[in-house]
Formats: sequence, structure tokens, C-alpha cells
Amino acid sequence: MPEEESAESETDFESIWMRLVHMIIIAVLMSMASSLLGLLTVAQFVIMLFKKREPNDQLAEIGTTMGVWMAKAARYQVAASEVKPWPWTELD
Repeated sequence: MPEEESAESETDFESIWMRLVHMIIIAVLMSMASSLLGLLTVAQFVIMLFKKREPNDQLAEIGTTMGVWMAKAARYQVAASEVKPWPWTELD
């Protein structure tokens, strides 16, 4: 039994460090996504300004998808979920 416990705690130890690697990667991706969302926001405003308040549907869809991804990423970052966001899982 002690050998099994040792192997299990070793696996847990490696697992927690892999989670840290994933968390760092996701943090970088979230930062990039936040910057991109800012650019999309400005672009959508300019489009609406010149198109009589009519938003661009594709930009709106991209923003919605990014929001879903960011929520999934945030849940993983704070350990509210074990489900990693894209690119580890399908993009919702």
C-alpha cells in the first residue's frame, strides 16, 4: 500500500505542475483575447456610427464566441472547473 500511495502522490504532484503550465498559457491567451475584444469593440462602434446603429453580425458573433471562451477559461483558472478551454477542448 505505501508504494501505491507514493505513486499516487507523485502523479498528483506532476498533475498540479501541469495545471500551472496550462494556467499560464491560458492567462496569456486571455490577455490577447481581451486586447482583441477591445479592438472589435472599437470596430463595431465605428461600423454602427456609419451604418445608422446597425451592428455587424459577424463581429457580434465573434464577440459572443470570445465571451463564452473567456468564461470557460476563467472557470478553469480559478479551479471552478476542470474543463480546459480551447485549444484543449472544442470551441463552443
